[in-house]
Amino acid sequence: MRTILELIRVILLLSLLGALGWFIVGNIYRINEVTEVYSWFGAIAILILLFVLYRNKLQFSGWYKGEGRMKLSKIVTRTLVLSSILLFAMPFLLGFFMS
Repeated sequence: MRTILELIRVILLLSLLGALGWFIVGNIYRINEVTEVYSWFGAIAILILLFVLYRNKLQFSGWYKGEGRMKLSKIVTRTLVLSSILLFAMPFLLGFFMS
């Protein structure tokens, strides 16, 4: 039962935090028509950040208490966060070079 509750919690967290993140970032990408075309890079960046947030913080406050719960290593966390920052900037960079 705890596993089902945790799965529902993960789905709700991804949905709510993803929608909030996309609401903020999506409006920024609508500034330019070219950046709006490549806005899916921002969606991937939001999902990566939510994954890092869940693995490093949120999984320890949920209902699931099984084995295998551990934080991401520092190098993996830094790599994922830096790649998401690059993905956030990618529509602007592509818009600059395409126009």
